Amino acid sequence: MARFSRVLLKLSGEVLRNETEPFDPAAMKAVAAAVADVVAQGVQVGIVVGGGNLLRGRDHAGQARNQAEVDQVGMLATVLNVGLLRFHLEDAGQRCRVFAPRAIEPVAEAFHRGRAVAALQAGEVVLLGGGTGNPFFSTDSAAALRAIELDCDAVLKGTLVDGVYDKDPKKHADARRFDTIGYDEILARQLQVMDLTAIALCRDQGMQVVVFDIRDPRNLVGLIEGRIAGTVVGD
Repeated sequence: MARFSRVLLKLSGEVLRNETEPFDPAAMKAVAAAVADVVAQGVQVGIVVGGGNLLRGRDHAGQARNQAEVDQVGMLATVLNVGLLRFHLEDAGQRCRVFAPRAIEPVAEAFHRGRAVAALQAGEVVLLGGGTGNPFFSTDSAAALRAIELDCDAVLKGTLVDGVYDKDPKKHADARRFDTIGYDEILARQLQVMDLTAIALCRDQGMQVVVFDIRDPRNLVGLIEGRIAGTVVGD
């Protein structure tokens, strides 16, 4: 039996790339196949994808440009990601609906909560590009916001590590992994799980977050089926 009935999957854009290309068709195909399998189990899925495979706005900020303008360009990178992921989902036999904060015809329609919920209930994957539509907010914040708006059971944060650690496990051999952790502890420790604004929003609205390793996209299926635990963030 599926662990959740409706989820918001937050993917790092880096999951969709390889060592030489920002868009890896094989990686996108693997993610699409896993998502289609989850939907086949009756789980409703919304997806927010970061843009790190294409652009990190902070790397382009400088005295000659405004951070808000850089962020607007970064949001376009996320629209490209969900637009391409849609093709692979459709190739896997999965129907999709693509939304952005504002219409970007013909790639994405303007986000409307009622239409997005109806699409989820009809078995379509709802792809959410363009972040919140506002500068200074990360795609983590967009994932938290959309998960709350769409009445999801949880945000599933697919990352390049298998959960939340007390310090970077890539740099520290003695890093300790948490099975569960509270929102306030993450905020107090300033752990880099999600944008801290996103964590505060999830805390205030009681939205559970599960952090898991998406380097193998089949882990998504394992998480839904309860075979993979990840780290559960919540009170």
